[in-house]
Order: sequence, then C-alpha cells, then structure tokens
Amino acid sequence: MRCVIARFPFDLVKSDVQQSMKGIKPEPVTGESVTIGRRTFPVKQVGEVITGQDRRDFTAGEVTRALTRLGFTCHTAPALVHPPVLTPLQTASAQLGATAHI
Repeated sequence: MRCVIARFPFDLVKSDVQQSMKGIKPEPVTGESVTIGRRTFPVKQVGEVITGQDRRDFTAGEVTRALTRLGFTCHTAPALVHPPVLTPLQTASAQLGATAHI
C-alpha cells in the first residue's frame, strides 16, 4: 500500500512491517500505540523503524492512518488518571497511617 509519511512516499506491506518489528523490544507506551503480533508498540517507534526517519519528522496520526489501512489494530493514548485531591486533614491522616473521618 502506498502512503505518505512526513512528505515521503512509502510502499508498505503488512508482512514487511511485521518482519521489521521482529526482535525489536517495545518501548513503554505513553501515547498512541499499535498491536503487531502479540506486542503493543508506541506508534512513533514503529514509524521510526519502518521509515528510517527521525520521530520528530512525522506525526503519530500519519503512522496510525497507514497502519490502520494495513489492517493493524491501533489504540488511542491512554487516559490520564488524576489522583483525588485530598484536604490537608486527609493528607496528614494518610501520612500517619490513619483514615480521616469527616
């Protein structure tokens, strides 16, 4: 399949992408990701491997569109989990190992 990533044309084939990612250790996922085989890779890591370009030269969206068109399962960035905001009394109680009853 022909696609353009960072203004450069690439002819990508699903089996070639799978072969390129064999033996590559997945980095921790902090943004968009793609499942290749049984492993989940950050989209930018896959884009760097298959294009040979620096990650700053392309967007995650460009690579995600190309990989989705090839039939890979892409995932959006994990939602940020914000810890609950504690009152000063709750914070002090937690530090002392007790629960605050208000």
